[in-house]
Amino acid sequence: QVHLVEAGGGLVQPGGSLRLSCTASGSISSISAMGWYRQAPGKEREVVARITTDGTTNYADSVKGRFTISMDNAKKMVYLQMTDLNPEDTATYLCSSETTAQRMGVYYPIFDWGQGTHVTVSS
Repeated sequence: QVHLVEAGGGLVQPGGSLRLSCTASGSISSISAMGWYRQAPGKEREVVARITTDGTTNYADSVKGRFTISMDNAKKMVYLQMTDLNPEDTATYLCSSETTAQRMGVYYPIFDWGQGTHVTVSS
């Protein structure tokens, strides 16, 4: 229902910065929140940052103060500004969107995902 495409990944040195972008298309008017997740080899996928349509943001403890999530007013794009990167940030970063569905009178979230962009932090 929502199509997401990430961009901006690459190779950076420790202490460097990257800005990831995610472009949404499809049923963007139904989006209630968007977020960034990451998954490193051998590790489980974890939420990095999330932003709701009312502007509320949440961050993983490991990235607080270093990463900033933002979203444009039309909810067509979401960004992740990453600073002071370290090797532990190396992962595939995926963009997500959240919409609300209803079945049998019960509301529940639906997540759509991009294919991911690779971030490697190494000297």
